[in-house]
Amino acid sequence: MKPIHYSRWLLIVVMLLFFTLGAACARAQITPSAAPIVVSDGLGRQISLSSPAQRVISLAPSNTEILFALGAGSQIVGRDTFSDYPEEAKNLLDVGGGFSELNLEIILAQKPDLVLASSLTASEQIDALEKAGLTVFVLTNPKDFEGLYDNLRLVARLIGREAEAGALVKQLEQRVAAVEAKLSGVADQPLVFYELDGTEPNAPWTPGPGTFIDTLIRMAGGENLGASLQGEWVQVSLEELIVRQPDIILLGDATWGGVTAEDVAARAGWDALQAVKEGKIFPFDDNLVSRPGPRLVDGLEAMARLLHPQLFP
Repeated sequence: MKPIHYSRWLLIVVMLLFFTLGAACARAQITPSAAPIVVSDGLGRQISLSSPAQRVISLAPSNTEILFALGAGSQIVGRDTFSDYPEEAKNLLDVGGGFSELNLEIILAQKPDLVLASSLTASEQIDALEKAGLTVFVLTNPKDFEGLYDNLRLVARLIGREAEAGALVKQLEQRVAAVEAKLSGVADQPLVFYELDGTEPNAPWTPGPGTFIDTLIRMAGGENLGASLQGEWVQVSLEELIVRQPDIILLGDATWGGVTAEDVAARAGWDALQAVKEGKIFPFDDNLVSRPGPRLVDGLEAMARLLHPQLFP
């Protein structure tokens, strides 16, 4: 075998290195790099993540439900005290919140790359979390289903679950459309009094115009008695209830206050209401309509069944 001259050998090595490095550079140029995620939160602030969050702290029950609905339960490393749905949420680390203080020490120990707060999270809590170096994203409450779908897509983008969000939104849209289709020819719209808090029987609280509950009652084929009042959460007098005579009473405070139809019937003066006389008082799972997550569709379906049982056997 003829020996290769040193200079020729050196030239071959250099050329091989040149082509190898060139090919590597070419591959590097065509390989897409993960772009940072930059989105605006409910406070109008630009929040940036270098990559989808994998360790998330949820500070609202609705946020927790959204995360689980997107298939991201394994990415939650802590949740607020009131997050109790789905059942697996109860097994997550409780970091406080709600009516109590957040446990900043416990939160920091989880090394979260995202804290998902809500419009109800106290501003001083958000400030404390950010001063500790954490990324906090505030998710606002939607006013309608389109707003809910936008929230689902937004959270999905933050945690790398966009495909799951697409499938979930499509499913929810189909369920809403099915309810609307069944109610499309209904002319009768029962007047609904939704009780949020009947601690003061002569002036119970009810949702006013522009709230999601107001929207759900209308979409479920009813008329919200509180729609004519001023404010999102308002008190209505017993006298006004007697004048308006609601066809149906829904007890949202059955969920957290344990209020029953029998309790309402026993209130002084409430026997003047036709809904009480006819037994049209129904306990209602307030979590389905007060938590702005995917179960709002469950709330719409449940409400439509109560208002128009003949259409939803």
